[in-house]
Amino acid sequence: MAITSDWFPVSRTEQLAMAKNWVATLNSRGAAWNIPETETQDLAALTTAADTALTAAKNEATRTPVASAQCREAFQNLKDKMRDVKKRYFYVPPLTAADLVSLGLKPPDATHTASAAPTAQVMAETFLVGRHELGLRIVYVAGDPNDKANKGYRIWYAIVPPGGEAPATPKALDSSFYTQRKKDVIEFEYGDSGKTAYFAIQIENGGKKGPWGPLTSALIP
Repeated sequence: MAITSDWFPVSRTEQLAMAKNWVATLNSRGAAWNIPETETQDLAALTTAADTALTAAKNEATRTPVASAQCREAFQNLKDKMRDVKKRYFYVPPLTAADLVSLGLKPPDATHTASAAPTAQVMAETFLVGRHELGLRIVYVAGDPNDKANKGYRIWYAIVPPGGEAPATPKALDSSFYTQRKKDVIEFEYGDSGKTAYFAIQIENGGKKGPWGPLTSALIP
């Protein structure tokens, strides 16, 4: 499962740090922002649960498929709660731009950018993050990286077991996720370790898609 929100940090360690900052900030300023105390308490409980689950999933003695699944669930619950709090309370008065920055968020951008078809090509450069996780870095291989048509990236991928047939073209890839990041993380299932992941990317701008980038691959840790 990929981490796709442009406001949510990439790694679980960063996600946890952001959640803890939110809890600390809401404990001191939540009342002034008219945020119910129960919201802060719920967020604090989910943050603690995610912290505990991450410790178990990283520990060699306790890292099992069940622990990994529980960790994924705990962080999904935490993200869902943070998304809900952000939507319901952070982008309405009385928060200011400075308040949003203190929470690690960006003030809304009201500048309209004209839509255009992307023409640049990008590829996925992989790096290790953790067990069952690969980092993906977007690298431009053709075109202008600063073109305003480059709104986001559709990352296509396929997982092939040892001895399996590698995809011949990007069109053979059967799964995808969308991100606006130039660096993201994809988390694989416990049983995918030792298999090979193949990637290809298209830049997207609304319904408009750019040309395919080259196929790349990496062994899933």
